Amino acid sequence: MTITREKVLAILQRLRLPDGSDPVSRDLIRALSVDGGAVRFVIEASDAAEGRALSAMQGQAEAALRAEPGVESVGIVITAQAPARGAIPDKAPSLKIGQHPTPQAGGPARISGVDRIIAVGSGKGGVGKSTVSSNLAVALAKQGRRVGLLDADIYGPSQPRMMGVSARPASPDGKTIIPLQAHGVTVMSIGLMLKEDEAVIWRGPMIMGALQQLITQVDWGNLDVLIVDLPPGTGDIQLSLCQRTHLTGAIVVSTPQDVALLDARKALDMFGKLKTPVLGLIENMSTYICPNCGHEAHLFGHGGVAAEAVKMDLPFLGELPLDLSVRLAGDAGTPIAAGEGPMAEAYARLAHRLVAGGMA
Repeated sequence: MTITREKVLAILQRLRLPDGSDPVSRDLIRALSVDGGAVRFVIEASDAAEGRALSAMQGQAEAALRAEPGVESVGIVITAQAPARGAIPDKAPSLKIGQHPTPQAGGPARISGVDRIIAVGSGKGGVGKSTVSSNLAVALAKQGRRVGLLDADIYGPSQPRMMGVSARPASPDGKTIIPLQAHGVTVMSIGLMLKEDEAVIWRGPMIMGALQQLITQVDWGNLDVLIVDLPPGTGDIQLSLCQRTHLTGAIVVSTPQDVALLDARKALDMFGKLKTPVLGLIENMSTYICPNCGHEAHLFGHGGVAAEAVKMDLPFLGELPLDLSVRLAGDAGTPIAAGEGPMAEAYARLAHRLVAGGMA
């Protein structure tokens, strides 16, 4: 019997950590390879203390895998992240988010260590832009890219929940912000600096100042691509990002219905006026397939975004179905692209298209 990657993950998912979770859902498994009967992977702990606590699970994992038919050898290594990206010290300097932006000369600036920056926008809310952003980031990371995800929706940050992170980012000097890691992606959101149900009640200058901090004060490290999840509309955040940051380009997400396309055209017009290249359009919630009978329905219409791309002479990056599993995965903090199945494959194709085109 041949051992597969999926079977290895299923075995590891049955193991239990001290807190009752499993190493797969906690995203602790890295560099998993299955070569014939040889299974190799890394268990990545957040710090040395957690690494020591996981040593018992290492033995359990090895025993469980060796008992599986087709497994000839097992190699497991436990690693710990560097202390600089770990927990915040008890007496760490406080960091205040939300202030007026500082002047910037010389036009749009690059982010040190970041090769490409892609803004994901939409003309209106409710079209799945944040879901596309998180899943695209994870899909790109699975294809070997070094990926960051910035939640630029200051009023309604959703990426902490969708990426399954909640710890407050560290700030060793009160200025530099150490982002979190989840599903192979470097993540930062103002939602990580606030209580989950705490509202942001700021005027425009405070919003623009907060965005500036999230871009320039975060230690992003070396990234191939930074995905920026924009809020809906064409307001202060979009204007500040396009004018102050050197963007590779923007992706516009829309459902195929006419009302959504009306606002998507406004987003396209905004990016054009701000001289931000549009890398392509994505049609989200394109089709719905009934899980009981297999009937395919087009709840929001179909093909409208592809037709708009032809009309505007812009690349059409693909269709994404409407699927319950996507919502459940996002609510659970593990984007659907992190797993296997038809929806994960849809995002993998999208990510491959961006990589092959030199956009990510």
